[in-house]
Amino acid sequence: MYQFFVDPDQINEKTVVIRGNDYNHIKNVLRMKIGEEVNISNGIDSKEYRCAIKSFEEDSVILELRFIKEDSHELSSKVYLFQGLPKSDKMEGIIQKNIELGAFEIIPVSMKRCVVKLDEKKAANKVSRWQSIAEAAAKQSKRGIIPCVKNPMSFQTALSYAKENCDVLLLPYEMAEGMDVTRNIIGNITKGQNVAVFIGPEGGFDDSEVQMAKDAGFLSITLGKRILRTETAGMCVMSILMYQLENGEE
Repeated sequence: MYQFFVDPDQINEKTVVIRGNDYNHIKNVLRMKIGEEVNISNGIDSKEYRCAIKSFEEDSVILELRFIKEDSHELSSKVYLFQGLPKSDKMEGIIQKNIELGAFEIIPVSMKRCVVKLDEKKAANKVSRWQSIAEAAAKQSKRGIIPCVKNPMSFQTALSYAKENCDVLLLPYEMAEGMDVTRNIIGNITKGQNVAVFIGPEGGFDDSEVQMAKDAGFLSITLGKRILRTETAGMCVMSILMYQLENGEE
């Protein structure tokens, strides 16, 4: 079943109105028919609005609201992924996969070993593109929200942002202590705690960045004996956190 996001004011007591690109997508791309069902989210809370197509108007689709499902598809904690800017188009795949796994927000970070340097104009264009990918991934995975892709930050600004918003600060790092320490750190994360995860670029973290992170209260964790690519590391951490936070849920 297809998922679409609308503004809260488009949801009424008995109907939902869809306009713009989604209207075109439903009518002309998917060629959906009257009576077919779709899932609707307001992008803010965990409610899922189950609807059926009632009519096609000149510039909108009118949906009949059938019932509201309260079950959330969101993790019980907000996970903020701070990703060192990678080369080429790797960021697009990173955003897509980590949002499918439940990331609440993705923050591109300029680090010392990043090859990519974005000026203000390039950054604005990139973020717009990345946000579109985030929305598509949220629709595909039936998320209740559209995770935000923030404007790129400096490493120092990112550390401050993480401390302001998160309870648990994680730094996956190849020189971290063994898996027992990591297992204990992850195992002590409780539902409702916001989690920050910093992922280095292709060249990894600079030693000075590691020290800055530790001074800021970050906990070093290992992802095993193998060295992972930057586009793999975030997905690995998200998978571990998803298991930890959803373990025991029905």
